[in-house]
Amino acid sequence: MAKLPKGKPEIEGLEEIVPEHAPKDPFLAELARIAKRQNKIAQPLYKHYSVKRGLRNADSTGVLVGLTEIGDVHGYIVSENEKVPVEGKLRYRGIEIEDIVAGFLKEKRHGFEETAYLLLFGELPGRDYLKNFCEFLGRNRRLPEGFTENMILKAPSSDIMNKLARSVLAQYSYDKSPEDRSMKNILRQCIRLIARFPVLAAYGYQAKAHYYDGYSLFLHSPSEKLSTAENFLRLIRPDKKYTRTEAELLDLCLVLHAEHGGGNNSSFVTHVVTSTDTDVYSSITAAIGSLKGLKHGGANIQVIKMMDNIKRHVKNYSDEGQIADYLTKIIRREAFDRTGLVYGIGHAVYTVSDPRAVILKKQAARLAKEKNLENEFDLYATIERMAPEVFRKVRNSNKVMSANVDFYSGFVYRMLGIPVELYTPIFAVSRIAGWCAHILEEHVSGGRIMRPAYKNVAEKRGYIPLLKR
Repeated sequence: MAKLPKGKPEIEGLEEIVPEHAPKDPFLAELARIAKRQNKIAQPLYKHYSVKRGLRNADSTGVLVGLTEIGDVHGYIVSENEKVPVEGKLRYRGIEIEDIVAGFLKEKRHGFEETAYLLLFGELPGRDYLKNFCEFLGRNRRLPEGFTENMILKAPSSDIMNKLARSVLAQYSYDKSPEDRSMKNILRQCIRLIARFPVLAAYGYQAKAHYYDGYSLFLHSPSEKLSTAENFLRLIRPDKKYTRTEAELLDLCLVLHAEHGGGNNSSFVTHVVTSTDTDVYSSITAAIGSLKGLKHGGANIQVIKMMDNIKRHVKNYSDEGQIADYLTKIIRREAFDRTGLVYGIGHAVYTVSDPRAVILKKQAARLAKEKNLENEFDLYATIERMAPEVFRKVRNSNKVMSANVDFYSGFVYRMLGIPVELYTPIFAVSRIAGWCAHILEEHVSGGRIMRPAYKNVAEKRGYIPLLKR
Protein backbone atom coordinates (compact mmCIF):
# COMPACT_ATOMS: atom_id res chain seq x y z
CA MET A 1 0.00 0.00 0.00
CA ALA A 2 1.63 3.25 -1.13
CA LYS A 3 2.02 6.11 1.31
CA LEU A 4 0.81 9.55 0.34
CA PRO A 5 2.41 12.83 1.37
CA LYS A 6 0.71 14.59 4.24
CA GLY A 7 -1.42 17.43 3.01
CA LYS A 8 -4.86 18.92 2.76
CA PRO A 9 -7.71 16.41 3.20
CA GLU A 10 -9.25 15.42 -0.10
CA ILE A 11 -12.88 15.71 1.04
CA GLU A 12 -14.16 19.26 1.22
CA GLY A 13 -15.25 20.30 4.69
CA LEU A 14 -13.14 17.67 6.51
CA GLU A 15 -11.49 19.34 9.47
CA GLU A 16 -7.99 18.61 10.72
CA ILE A 17 -8.31 15.03 11.92
CA VAL A 18 -5.03 14.45 13.73
CA PRO A 19 -5.81 15.64 17.27
CA GLU A 20 -3.34 17.94 18.95
CA HIS A 21 -2.14 17.09 22.42
CA ALA A 22 -4.18 18.93 25.03
CA PRO A 23 -2.20 21.85 26.52
CA LYS A 24 -1.05 21.48 30.09
CA ASP A 25 -3.65 23.13 32.30
CA PRO A 26 -2.87 23.44 36.03
CA PHE A 27 -6.54 23.91 36.90
CA LEU A 28 -7.56 20.76 35.01
CA ALA A 29 -4.79 18.84 36.80
CA GLU A 30 -6.11 20.09 40.14
CA LEU A 31 -9.67 19.09 39.21
CA ALA A 32 -8.39 15.63 38.31
CA ARG A 33 -6.79 15.27 41.74
CA ILE A 34 -10.04 16.34 43.41
CA ALA A 35 -12.10 13.94 41.30
CA LYS A 36 -9.78 11.06 42.14
CA ARG A 37 -9.90 11.82 45.87
CA GLN A 38 -13.66 12.36 46.03
CA ASN A 39 -14.55 9.18 44.16
CA LYS A 40 -12.49 6.75 46.22
CA ILE A 41 -14.64 4.37 48.30
CA ALA A 42 -13.01 2.62 51.26
CA GLN A 43 -12.35 -1.02 50.34
CA PRO A 44 -13.59 -2.54 53.66
CA LEU A 45 -17.07 -1.17 52.97
CA TYR A 46 -17.54 -3.61 50.07
CA LYS A 47 -17.06 -6.57 52.38
CA HIS A 48 -19.12 -4.95 55.14
CA TYR A 49 -22.16 -4.60 52.87
CA SER A 50 -21.56 -7.91 51.05
CA VAL A 51 -21.19 -6.16 47.72
CA LYS A 52 -20.37 -8.58 44.91
CA ARG A 53 -17.83 -6.46 43.06
CA GLY A 54 -17.74 -7.06 39.33
CA LEU A 55 -20.88 -9.18 39.83
CA ARG A 56 -18.58 -11.91 41.18
CA ASN A 57 -19.16 -14.15 44.18
CA ALA A 58 -16.46 -14.58 46.81
CA ASP A 59 -15.09 -17.63 44.97
CA SER A 60 -14.89 -15.59 41.72
CA THR A 61 -17.87 -17.33 40.12
CA GLY A 62 -20.36 -15.06 38.40
CA VAL A 63 -23.50 -13.84 40.13
CA LEU A 64 -26.54 -15.49 38.53
CA VAL A 65 -28.62 -12.68 37.01
CA GLY A 66 -30.50 -14.38 34.19
CA LEU A 67 -31.23 -17.44 32.07
CA THR A 68 -30.19 -18.11 28.48
CA GLU A 69 -30.37 -20.89 25.91
CA ILE A 70 -27.86 -19.33 23.52
CA GLY A 71 -24.36 -20.03 24.79
CA ASP A 72 -23.00 -22.22 27.58
CA VAL A 73 -19.53 -21.64 29.03
CA HIS A 74 -18.36 -24.44 31.33
CA GLY A 75 -15.03 -24.45 33.15
CA TYR A 76 -15.61 -25.95 36.57
CA ILE A 77 -18.08 -27.91 38.70
CA VAL A 78 -19.13 -27.16 42.26
CA SER A 79 -18.73 -30.12 44.62
CA GLU A 80 -19.45 -29.80 48.35
CA ASN A 81 -19.47 -26.00 47.94
CA GLU A 82 -16.02 -25.99 46.35
CA LYS A 83 -15.05 -25.05 42.80
CA VAL A 84 -13.47 -28.03 41.03
CA PRO A 85 -11.57 -27.22 37.78
CA VAL A 86 -12.48 -29.27 34.69
CA GLU A 87 -11.70 -29.17 30.98
CA GLY A 88 -13.42 -26.22 29.35
CA LYS A 89 -16.57 -26.64 27.27
CA LEU A 90 -18.32 -24.15 25.00
CA ARG A 91 -21.71 -24.92 23.52
CA TYR A 92 -23.76 -22.93 21.03
CA ARG A 93 -27.46 -23.73 21.51
CA GLY A 94 -26.41 -26.94 23.25
CA ILE A 95 -23.96 -28.11 20.57
CA GLU A 96 -20.27 -28.53 21.42
CA ILE A 97 -18.07 -25.99 19.63
CA GLU A 98 -15.69 -28.82 18.64
CA ASP A 99 -18.54 -30.61 16.86
CA ILE A 100 -19.63 -27.47 15.04
CA VAL A 101 -16.08 -26.79 13.83
CA ALA A 102 -15.46 -30.43 12.85
CA GLY A 103 -18.73 -30.44 10.91
CA PHE A 104 -18.06 -27.59 8.50
CA LEU A 105 -14.33 -28.31 8.21
CA LYS A 106 -15.08 -31.90 7.19
CA GLU A 107 -17.40 -30.61 4.48
CA LYS A 108 -14.76 -28.04 3.42
CA ARG A 109 -16.99 -25.01 3.70
CA HIS A 110 -17.12 -21.87 5.82
CA GLY A 111 -19.04 -22.06 9.09
CA PHE A 112 -19.71 -18.54 10.34
CA GLU A 113 -22.99 -18.06 8.49
CA GLU A 114 -24.29 -21.42 9.73
CA THR A 115 -23.19 -20.46 13.24
CA ALA A 116 -24.97 -17.12 13.07
CA TYR A 117 -28.18 -18.86 11.98
CA LEU A 118 -27.84 -21.38 14.82
CA LEU A 119 -27.38 -18.62 17.41
CA LEU A 120 -30.29 -16.53 16.12
CA PHE A 121 -32.83 -19.30 15.58
CA GLY A 122 -31.76 -22.09 17.90
CA GLU A 123 -31.34 -24.82 15.31
CA LEU A 124 -28.97 -25.78 12.53
CA PRO A 125 -30.28 -24.69 9.11
CA GLY A 126 -31.08 -27.19 6.40
CA ARG A 127 -29.38 -26.86 3.02
CA ASP A 128 -32.06 -24.57 1.54
CA TYR A 129 -32.39 -22.40 4.66
CA LEU A 130 -28.61 -21.95 4.84
CA LYS A 131 -28.46 -21.03 1.15
CA ASN A 132 -31.28 -18.50 1.55
CA PHE A 133 -29.74 -17.07 4.72
CA CYS A 134 -26.35 -16.60 3.02
CA GLU A 135 -28.03 -14.92 0.06
CA PHE A 136 -30.01 -12.68 2.41
CA LEU A 137 -26.76 -11.62 4.09
CA GLY A 138 -25.19 -11.01 0.70
CA ARG A 139 -28.01 -8.73 -0.44
CA ASN A 140 -27.69 -6.66 2.73
CA ARG A 141 -23.92 -6.07 2.78
CA ARG A 142 -23.91 -2.83 0.80
CA LEU A 143 -24.18 0.35 2.84
CA PRO A 144 -26.91 2.96 2.16
CA GLU A 145 -26.27 5.49 -0.59
CA GLY A 146 -24.00 8.28 0.64
CA PHE A 147 -23.25 6.52 3.93
CA THR A 148 -19.58 5.76 3.20
CA GLU A 149 -18.70 9.33 2.28
CA ASN A 150 -20.85 11.14 4.83
CA MET A 151 -20.53 8.88 7.86
CA ILE A 152 -17.11 7.26 7.41
CA LEU A 153 -14.83 9.29 5.16
CA LYS A 154 -15.89 12.72 6.43
CA ALA A 155 -15.35 11.69 10.04
CA PRO A 156 -12.50 9.16 10.17
CA SER A 157 -11.28 7.93 13.53
CA SER A 158 -7.92 6.79 14.83
CA ASP A 159 -9.75 3.94 16.58
CA ILE A 160 -11.77 1.56 14.41
CA MET A 161 -14.01 0.43 17.29
CA ASN A 162 -15.15 4.00 17.89
CA LYS A 163 -15.74 4.39 14.16
CA LEU A 164 -17.73 1.14 14.14
CA ALA A 165 -19.90 2.33 17.04
CA ARG A 166 -20.61 5.65 15.33
CA SER A 167 -21.42 3.89 12.05
CA VAL A 168 -23.91 1.57 13.76
CA LEU A 169 -25.66 4.41 15.54
CA ALA A 170 -25.76 6.46 12.31
CA GLN A 171 -27.69 3.66 10.57
CA TYR A 172 -30.67 4.58 12.73
CA SER A 173 -31.05 7.67 10.53
CA TYR A 174 -31.07 5.55 7.37
CA ASP A 175 -33.69 3.11 8.67
CA LYS A 176 -37.31 3.85 7.71
CA SER A 177 -38.60 1.89 10.72
CA PRO A 178 -35.95 2.26 13.44
CA GLU A 179 -38.40 2.11 16.37
CA ASP A 180 -40.55 -0.80 15.21
CA ARG A 181 -40.29 -3.47 17.94
CA SER A 182 -41.96 -6.27 15.98
CA MET A 183 -39.93 -9.48 15.76
CA LYS A 184 -39.87 -9.23 11.96
CA ASN A 185 -38.36 -5.73 12.06
CA ILE A 186 -35.87 -6.51 14.83
CA LEU A 187 -34.69 -9.53 12.82
CA ARG A 188 -34.33 -7.35 9.73
CA GLN A 189 -32.18 -4.90 11.66
CA CYS A 190 -30.08 -7.63 13.27
CA ILE A 191 -29.39 -9.57 10.07
CA ARG A 192 -28.55 -6.36 8.22
CA LEU A 193 -26.04 -5.43 10.94
CA ILE A 194 -24.46 -8.90 10.83
CA ALA A 195 -24.11 -8.49 7.05
CA ARG A 196 -22.69 -4.98 7.20
CA PHE A 197 -20.25 -5.28 10.11
CA PRO A 198 -17.31 -6.50 7.98
CA VAL A 199 -17.92 -3.63 5.56
CA LEU A 200 -18.16 -1.01 8.32
CA ALA A 201 -15.00 -2.27 10.01
CA ALA A 202 -13.05 -2.50 6.74
CA TYR A 203 -14.10 0.94 5.50
CA GLY A 204 -13.35 2.42 8.93
CA TYR A 205 -9.86 0.94 8.70
CA GLN A 206 -9.30 2.22 5.17
CA ALA A 207 -10.31 5.74 6.22
CA LYS A 208 -7.96 5.58 9.20
CA ALA A 209 -5.08 4.23 7.09
CA HIS A 210 -5.57 7.02 4.55
CA TYR A 211 -6.26 10.10 6.66
CA TYR A 212 -4.17 9.25 9.72
CA ASP A 213 -1.35 7.12 8.32
CA GLY A 214 -1.03 8.61 4.84
CA TYR A 215 -1.72 5.48 2.79
CA SER A 216 -3.66 5.28 -0.47
CA LEU A 217 -7.42 4.92 -0.05
CA PHE A 218 -8.96 1.65 -1.25
CA LEU A 219 -12.73 1.16 -1.09
CA HIS A 220 -13.84 -2.07 -2.73
CA SER A 221 -17.48 -3.04 -2.98
CA PRO A 222 -18.54 -6.13 -0.99
CA SER A 223 -19.51 -9.21 -2.93
CA GLU A 224 -22.94 -10.80 -2.49
CA LYS A 225 -21.55 -14.24 -3.30
CA LEU A 226 -18.65 -14.31 -0.83
CA SER A 227 -18.72 -15.35 2.82
CA THR A 228 -18.20 -12.95 5.72
CA ALA A 229 -14.51 -13.95 6.06
CA GLU A 230 -13.86 -13.67 2.33
CA ASN A 231 -15.54 -10.28 2.11
CA PHE A 232 -13.54 -8.93 5.03
CA LEU A 233 -10.19 -9.98 3.53
CA ARG A 234 -11.25 -8.66 0.12
CA LEU A 235 -12.17 -5.28 1.59
CA ILE A 236 -9.03 -4.64 3.66
CA ARG A 237 -6.52 -5.53 0.94
CA PRO A 238 -5.59 -3.17 -1.90
CA ASP A 239 -5.56 -5.98 -4.48
CA LYS A 240 -8.63 -7.78 -3.02
CA LYS A 241 -6.58 -10.99 -2.97
CA TYR A 242 -6.54 -13.69 -0.31
CA THR A 243 -5.82 -17.41 -0.23
CA ARG A 244 -8.27 -20.17 0.54
CA THR A 245 -6.28 -21.04 3.66
CA GLU A 246 -6.45 -17.44 4.91
CA ALA A 247 -10.23 -17.26 4.44
CA GLU A 248 -10.76 -20.63 6.12
CA LEU A 249 -8.70 -19.65 9.14
CA LEU A 250 -10.37 -16.25 9.53
CA ASP A 251 -13.77 -17.96 9.21
CA LEU A 252 -12.77 -20.34 12.01
CA CYS A 253 -11.80 -17.38 14.20
CA LEU A 254 -15.21 -15.81 13.56
CA VAL A 255 -16.95 -19.02 14.61
CA LEU A 256 -14.93 -19.29 17.82
CA HIS A 257 -15.65 -15.68 18.82
CA ALA A 258 -19.33 -15.56 17.83
CA GLU A 259 -20.83 -16.23 21.27
CA HIS A 260 -19.76 -16.78 24.86
CA GLY A 261 -22.83 -16.93 27.06
CA GLY A 262 -24.87 -14.07 28.48
CA GLY A 263 -22.40 -13.30 31.25
CA ASN A 264 -19.53 -11.85 29.23
CA ASN A 265 -19.51 -8.09 29.57
CA SER A 266 -20.62 -7.05 26.07
CA SER A 267 -23.40 -9.64 25.81
CA PHE A 268 -24.61 -8.68 29.28
CA VAL A 269 -24.65 -5.07 28.06
CA THR A 270 -27.02 -6.03 25.24
CA HIS A 271 -29.42 -7.51 27.80
CA VAL A 272 -29.16 -4.47 30.10
CA VAL A 273 -29.71 -1.92 27.34
CA THR A 274 -32.35 -3.93 25.48
CA SER A 275 -34.29 -4.34 28.75
CA THR A 276 -35.01 -0.60 28.64
CA ASP A 277 -37.00 -1.19 25.41
CA THR A 278 -34.64 0.88 23.30
CA ASP A 279 -33.77 0.32 19.63
CA VAL A 280 -31.40 -2.34 18.25
CA TYR A 281 -28.81 0.21 17.09
CA SER A 282 -28.45 1.64 20.60
CA SER A 283 -28.01 -1.82 22.14
CA ILE A 284 -25.35 -2.87 19.64
CA THR A 285 -23.49 0.45 19.96
CA ALA A 286 -23.30 -0.02 23.73
CA ALA A 287 -21.96 -3.56 23.24
CA ILE A 288 -19.23 -2.25 20.92
CA GLY A 289 -18.14 0.21 23.60
CA SER A 290 -17.88 -2.68 26.04
CA LEU A 291 -15.94 -4.94 23.67
CA LYS A 292 -13.40 -2.20 22.97
CA GLY A 293 -12.08 -2.42 26.53
CA LEU A 294 -8.61 -3.87 27.10
CA LYS A 295 -10.04 -6.26 29.70
CA HIS A 296 -12.50 -7.60 27.12
CA GLY A 297 -12.11 -7.60 23.33
CA GLY A 298 -8.95 -5.51 23.37
CA ALA A 299 -7.01 -8.23 25.18
CA ASN A 300 -5.63 -9.84 22.01
CA ILE A 301 -3.83 -6.59 21.16
CA GLN A 302 -2.33 -6.55 24.65
CA VAL A 303 -1.09 -10.12 24.09
CA ILE A 304 0.73 -9.02 20.93
CA LYS A 305 2.29 -6.03 22.73
CA MET A 306 3.32 -8.24 25.64
CA MET A 307 4.85 -10.86 23.35
CA ASP A 308 6.79 -8.20 21.42
CA ASN A 309 8.08 -6.91 24.76
CA ILE A 310 9.11 -10.43 25.84
CA LYS A 311 10.91 -11.02 22.53
CA ARG A 312 12.96 -7.86 23.07
CA HIS A 313 14.09 -9.00 26.52
CA VAL A 314 14.39 -12.78 26.10
CA LYS A 315 17.23 -13.40 23.68
CA ASN A 316 17.09 -17.20 23.66
CA TYR A 317 13.57 -18.57 23.09
CA SER A 318 14.66 -22.04 24.16
CA ASP A 319 16.05 -20.85 27.52
CA GLU A 320 13.15 -21.52 29.90
CA GLY A 321 15.09 -19.93 32.75
CA GLN A 322 15.19 -16.58 30.91
CA ILE A 323 11.50 -16.86 30.08
CA ALA A 324 10.55 -17.68 33.69
CA ASP A 325 12.64 -14.79 35.01
CA TYR A 326 10.96 -12.29 32.71
CA LEU A 327 7.47 -13.64 33.38
CA THR A 328 8.27 -13.21 37.08
CA LYS A 329 9.10 -9.54 36.46
CA ILE A 330 5.82 -9.05 34.56
CA ILE A 331 3.76 -10.63 37.34
CA ARG A 332 5.61 -8.58 39.97
CA ARG A 333 4.73 -5.40 38.04
CA GLU A 334 8.40 -4.78 37.22
CA ALA A 335 8.13 -5.20 33.44
CA PHE A 336 5.91 -4.59 30.41
CA ASP A 337 2.87 -2.46 31.42
CA ARG A 338 3.33 -3.07 35.16
CA THR A 339 -0.22 -4.31 35.68
CA GLY A 340 0.94 -7.71 36.88
CA LEU A 341 -1.13 -9.40 34.16
CA VAL A 342 0.08 -12.05 31.75
CA TYR A 343 -2.36 -11.26 28.97
CA GLY A 344 -4.06 -14.25 27.37
CA ILE A 345 -3.54 -16.44 30.42
CA GLY A 346 -6.50 -17.11 32.73
CA HIS A 347 -10.24 -16.67 32.33
CA ALA A 348 -13.26 -15.82 34.45
CA VAL A 349 -14.84 -19.25 33.82
CA TYR A 350 -12.37 -21.59 32.13
CA THR A 351 -9.79 -23.25 34.36
CA VAL A 352 -8.01 -26.31 32.96
CA SER A 353 -8.52 -25.26 29.31
CA ASP A 354 -10.34 -22.90 26.95
CA PRO A 355 -11.72 -25.02 24.07
CA ARG A 356 -11.40 -22.06 21.69
CA ALA A 357 -7.69 -21.74 22.47
CA VAL A 358 -7.19 -25.47 22.02
CA ILE A 359 -8.74 -25.35 18.54
CA LEU A 360 -6.96 -22.15 17.51
CA LYS A 361 -3.56 -23.37 18.76
CA LYS A 362 -3.65 -26.30 16.31
CA GLN A 363 -4.37 -23.94 13.42
CA ALA A 364 -1.71 -21.48 14.60
CA ALA A 365 0.87 -24.30 14.59
CA ARG A 366 -0.08 -25.25 11.03
CA LEU A 367 0.10 -21.66 9.77
CA ALA A 368 3.36 -20.96 11.63
CA LYS A 369 4.95 -23.87 9.81
CA GLU A 370 3.78 -22.48 6.46
CA LYS A 371 5.04 -18.99 7.34
CA ASN A 372 8.38 -20.25 8.73
CA LEU A 373 7.51 -18.85 12.18
CA GLU A 374 7.85 -22.05 14.15
CA ASN A 375 10.34 -20.48 16.59
CA GLU A 376 7.83 -17.80 17.50
CA PHE A 377 5.05 -20.35 17.85
CA ASP A 378 7.29 -22.39 20.16
CA LEU A 379 7.77 -19.29 22.32
CA TYR A 380 4.00 -18.88 22.59
CA ALA A 381 3.60 -22.54 23.50
CA THR A 382 6.36 -22.32 26.13
CA ILE A 383 4.82 -19.26 27.75
CA GLU A 384 1.39 -20.92 27.68
CA ARG A 385 2.87 -23.87 29.55
CA MET A 386 5.03 -21.92 32.00
CA ALA A 387 2.98 -18.82 32.86
CA PRO A 388 0.39 -20.52 35.12
CA GLU A 389 3.13 -22.15 37.24
CA VAL A 390 5.19 -18.94 37.48
CA PHE A 391 2.04 -17.06 38.45
CA ARG A 392 1.28 -19.56 41.21
CA LYS A 393 4.82 -19.31 42.60
CA VAL A 394 5.01 -15.51 42.54
CA ARG A 395 1.50 -14.94 43.89
CA ASN A 396 1.55 -17.98 46.20
CA SER A 397 -1.75 -19.00 44.64
CA ASN A 398 -3.37 -22.33 43.87
CA LYS A 399 -5.52 -20.90 41.09
CA VAL A 400 -5.84 -23.19 38.06
CA MET A 401 -5.50 -21.27 34.82
CA SER A 402 -4.74 -21.82 31.16
CA ALA A 403 -4.41 -19.90 27.91
CA ASN A 404 -7.59 -18.25 26.66
CA VAL A 405 -8.54 -17.59 23.04
CA ASP A 406 -6.88 -14.15 23.06
CA PHE A 407 -3.48 -15.73 23.58
CA TYR A 408 -3.34 -17.16 20.06
CA SER A 409 -5.85 -15.06 18.10
CA GLY A 410 -3.61 -12.02 17.73
CA PHE A 411 -0.73 -14.23 16.60
CA VAL A 412 -2.99 -15.81 13.97
CA TYR A 413 -4.18 -12.39 12.74
CA ARG A 414 -0.58 -11.20 12.49
CA MET A 415 0.37 -14.26 10.42
CA LEU A 416 -2.61 -13.48 8.17
CA GLY A 417 -1.19 -10.00 7.61
CA ILE A 418 -4.14 -8.28 9.26
CA PRO A 419 -3.28 -4.84 10.75
CA VAL A 420 -3.28 -4.79 14.54
CA GLU A 421 -5.93 -2.05 14.75
CA LEU A 422 -8.40 -4.51 13.19
CA TYR A 423 -7.96 -7.28 15.78
CA THR A 424 -10.74 -6.09 18.09
CA PRO A 425 -13.05 -5.04 15.21
CA ILE A 426 -12.76 -8.62 13.88
CA PHE A 427 -14.01 -9.74 17.30
CA ALA A 428 -17.02 -7.44 16.81
CA VAL A 429 -17.63 -8.72 13.26
CA SER A 430 -18.01 -12.15 14.85
CA ARG A 431 -19.70 -11.35 18.16
CA ILE A 432 -22.47 -9.31 16.48
CA ALA A 433 -24.13 -12.70 15.84
CA GLY A 434 -24.20 -13.52 19.55
CA TRP A 435 -25.24 -9.99 20.54
CA CYS A 436 -28.21 -10.11 18.18
CA ALA A 437 -29.23 -13.52 19.54
CA HIS A 438 -29.22 -12.07 23.07
CA ILE A 439 -31.27 -9.07 21.92
CA LEU A 440 -33.90 -11.44 20.51
CA GLU A 441 -33.91 -13.46 23.72
CA GLU A 442 -34.30 -10.36 25.87
CA HIS A 443 -37.20 -9.09 23.74
CA VAL A 444 -39.01 -12.42 23.98
CA SER A 445 -38.19 -13.58 27.52
CA GLY A 446 -36.95 -10.50 29.40
CA GLY A 447 -39.85 -8.22 30.15
CA ARG A 448 -38.37 -6.22 33.05
CA ILE A 449 -35.89 -3.39 32.96
CA MET A 450 -32.67 -4.36 34.74
CA ARG A 451 -32.25 -2.25 37.83
CA PRO A 452 -29.62 -3.52 40.32
CA ALA A 453 -29.00 -1.69 43.60
CA TYR A 454 -26.11 0.43 44.82
CA LYS A 455 -25.72 1.17 48.54
CA ASN A 456 -24.99 4.83 49.22
CA VAL A 457 -22.24 5.15 51.85
CA ALA A 458 -21.75 8.92 51.79
CA GLU A 459 -22.10 10.81 55.09
CA LYS A 460 -25.05 13.21 55.29
CA ARG A 461 -24.10 16.89 55.35
CA GLY A 462 -25.67 20.26 54.92
CA TYR A 463 -25.42 22.82 52.17
CA ILE A 464 -22.89 25.63 52.77
CA PRO A 465 -23.63 29.03 51.23
CA LEU A 466 -21.05 30.23 48.70
CA LEU A 467 -19.79 33.09 50.89
CA LYS A 468 -18.96 30.71 53.73
CA ARG A 469 -17.00 28.11 51.73
